[in-house]
Amino acid sequence: MEEINQNLFLKLNSFVGINHWIDSFGILCAEYMPILFILVEVYLFFILKKKNIAIFTFMSMALALGINQVVGLLYFHNRPFIDGLGHTILNHLPENSFPSDHTTFMFSIAIYLYIKLENKIIGESLLILSLIGGLSRVFVGIHYPFDILGSIFISLITFFIINKFEFKLQVVNDFIFKIEEKFIIKLQGE
Repeated sequence: MEEINQNLFLKLNSFVGINHWIDSFGILCAEYMPILFILVEVYLFFILKKKNIAIFTFMSMALALGINQVVGLLYFHNRPFIDGLGHTILNHLPENSFPSDHTTFMFSIAIYLYIKLENKIIGESLLILSLIGGLSRVFVGIHYPFDILGSIFISLITFFIINKFEFKLQVVNDFIFKIEEKFIIKLQGE
């Protein structure tokens, strides 16, 4: 399996250095794509008023990143540059690579929104951007392909967990709504 992982990495990473614009685009996607997902969450909550979905999506993402931390404590996998493989064009600490936190962040949001939102365009777009962001992290030399697959798997698991317990978690959402209401009333009183 490790040989397959390394070979897939080397194939995707082999495009580094061919074109400056492609390298720059890869770095941009690998490093900053999650910002777009944060903006979508803010848009859903404040503009579209899909507050329940936005909060449950946040819960799924937070749970997924928490699971990543537990997995990281139980299993360590080198980053490609630690193994002396490929070309690294994005600086990163030599820490555990499995699973990718950036990719987990993006996919956990994308999966939840794809399944839960009536408007599939947002979810489909975010799934595509998640894949681009995840593969970009392989392209720039800081993750293996299996790190990305692990992130997708964890994101799927957390969707099912949060989805199953939405009715019990609604109390958290209601609490957030009460705080928001008090904050708005206070702002209107000033």
